[in-house]
Amino acid sequence: MDAWNFFSTCLVSLWLHRFYIYSAVAFGISVWIIVQFFTKTKKFTEHGEKANGTPAGGTEDKLINGSAPLQAKEIHVAGVKIFYGSQTGTAKRFARSLAEAVASQDLPVEVISLGDYDPDDCLVEETTSRNICVFLVATYTAGQPPESAVWFCRWLEEAVNDFRLGKTYLQGLRYAVFGLGNSAYADHYNTVGRNIDRWLWMLSASRVLTRAEGDCNVAQSKHGSIEADFEAWKSKFLLQLQALCRGEKKMCSGKCKKGKCKSGGKQSKESSADEHGALEYENTEAEELFESSSEEEADALEAGGTSSVIDVEDLGNIMSHMKKEKREHELQDGDVGMSLTRDNTGRKEQGGKREMITPALREALTKQGYKLIGSHSGVKLCRWTKSMLRGRGGCYKHSFYGIESHRCMEATPSLACANKCVFCWRHHTNPVGTEWQWKMDQPEMILQEAIENHQNMIKQFRGVSGVRADRLEAAMTAKHCALSLVGEPIMYPQINRFVKLLHQRGISSFLVTNAQFPDEIRNLEPVTQLYVSVDASTKDSLKRIDRPLFKDFWQRFLDSLKALSEKHQRTVYRLTLVKAWNVDELRAYADLISLGKPDFIEVKGVTYCGESSASTLTMANVPWHQEVVHFVQDLANLIPDYEIACEHEHSNCLLIAHKKFKRDGEWFTWINYDRFQELVREQEGSGGSKTFTALDYTARTPPWALFGSRERGFDPLEIRYQRKNKVRDISGC
Repeated sequence: MDAWNFFSTCLVSLWLHRFYIYSAVAFGISVWIIVQFFTKTKKFTEHGEKANGTPAGGTEDKLINGSAPLQAKEIHVAGVKIFYGSQTGTAKRFARSLAEAVASQDLPVEVISLGDYDPDDCLVEETTSRNICVFLVATYTAGQPPESAVWFCRWLEEAVNDFRLGKTYLQGLRYAVFGLGNSAYADHYNTVGRNIDRWLWMLSASRVLTRAEGDCNVAQSKHGSIEADFEAWKSKFLLQLQALCRGEKKMCSGKCKKGKCKSGGKQSKESSADEHGALEYENTEAEELFESSSEEEADALEAGGTSSVIDVEDLGNIMSHMKKEKREHELQDGDVGMSLTRDNTGRKEQGGKREMITPALREALTKQGYKLIGSHSGVKLCRWTKSMLRGRGGCYKHSFYGIESHRCMEATPSLACANKCVFCWRHHTNPVGTEWQWKMDQPEMILQEAIENHQNMIKQFRGVSGVRADRLEAAMTAKHCALSLVGEPIMYPQINRFVKLLHQRGISSFLVTNAQFPDEIRNLEPVTQLYVSVDASTKDSLKRIDRPLFKDFWQRFLDSLKALSEKHQRTVYRLTLVKAWNVDELRAYADLISLGKPDFIEVKGVTYCGESSASTLTMANVPWHQEVVHFVQDLANLIPDYEIACEHEHSNCLLIAHKKFKRDGEWFTWINYDRFQELVREQEGSGGSKTFTALDYTARTPPWALFGSRERGFDPLEIRYQRKNKVRDISGC
């Protein structure tokens, strides 16, 4: 019994012991839950009020080991890049001073000379870098930038006027500009700084601070000296930088109207009304300059001068001028000859001829990077020339035919054209016509000035980052001429003389025609390679795509292809594929090939050139490279005498070649340029009795250029450059 009592007592004690333990644990858990609840509620309240002044609502932080994780801090400014262009060293000194001040705020900072910077490769990367870009640039004699900044300024100006890049090319880039100048030279005071500020804004970059100007003229300096001007601006910039690092102050969108900013943020209190007014004026001015690209506005500039400010009393004259020009454009579509032989008042000029390039047209084309020659010719630097100078590969003509892209001059002896193609790179800023009705310059003068202008553009690459010295030296002597810049070169009455002059200088000739001048094709003397643009294969689609001026355009088109079949030298069909427009006309294309019997057929996807009232094309009309490959394969199956020979993936382009250029299983699509020049001289020496054919000046095609090769048409001797951030393809020729 005693044993049983002892056992019972122990059992009860054990039960009570467990009860106390469980109760204590339960109590502890309850207390912990209550504490966590109140703590959590307090955290939510503090976090919500700090963020936006309102409770955070139902948002809950997930618990890790009983505590909330740390939030990743958003980085609003990754660093500051300071670019300077200096002649005497002042801008460089200011750049270093600013860099020291930025570094004191524990921000990464980099000082870069514009002479060592390649905007073509690097500037677009700043749109996603979260960096702030500061430009300190001086203005010198006649409003020119320092020598180290010449290339940067020229590139920026051409980018603004290049429709292929688009208005939003630098959207996301944040910048500030401080210009250095001397107000004693009022005509060009701080021109460079103002231009850089305007050009960046026109490409959709965002200002972080209103542009400031330092004045070397002590008497006119706002703060007593250029150093004091800079220090005052630097203080403002550092305050703005601190605010940006905290995520405050949204960037102005550049579309301020009547004191309101459409960017979603209110105008900051720190910015004075004067500053905002100046910014609004500059933005409006830049917007108007960029949008002034229509023919009517260009003509208004021609009548009223180049100033953007027009007196009220002059508006009547300008409107009258614009109406007359509009009537001429309407007449031009129906009777080109009539409109082209009369001036703006309706009177015939002396001799019934006038210059093709009007002052307004000259201004517009110059802004687009053209070097105009005489009254109807021009030359321009191709992007592939720039690429080859850096050793980054050449254009498709390098892969297909072996040209040296850095030694190729892109030119035209006629800016006028008989078509208004929907994919025209120039958006129809060049004139149109069906026959030559203008004054005519001599071919000797055109060629000489074309070469000189081309050389001057090449010289601008001296000292540019990445340019190879051996390529630069070789590029000074042009070896090829692509007569495909813009317009219709074959319209020029002295085209045969011009081509002969090219050959006499040892320059090969690649001439492109739009297949509207069959008689001129028949009368054309031998060229290295003759192209015909075959943009569509049916009458309806050709009318929609090329929009020709000739009423009998289809018969002219067919006659041009027949004329091409009679040529003995190398001939090429150039097909531009426009998705949803002409990619489903395979059988019709095959019929046209049998008509013209070209040696080669180039098939290229259309290049999107940006929005324009002159064209309805969008990016949806640009075929992918694999779509082009599929089209070419299907087309090759319909033309048994041809095979796919070469490919240049970068240009979205393939080459179909006649089987006669394939010997013992190897392709010979490349050109022996020295042999061609010999054959031309022999024919001229014989008075035309000794002729030659395309097979007489061929060269073996290297394996890397062939279709299906691992290189996809990229020369392995070059160094492929990949952008960190992919941008829209702006392929050149």
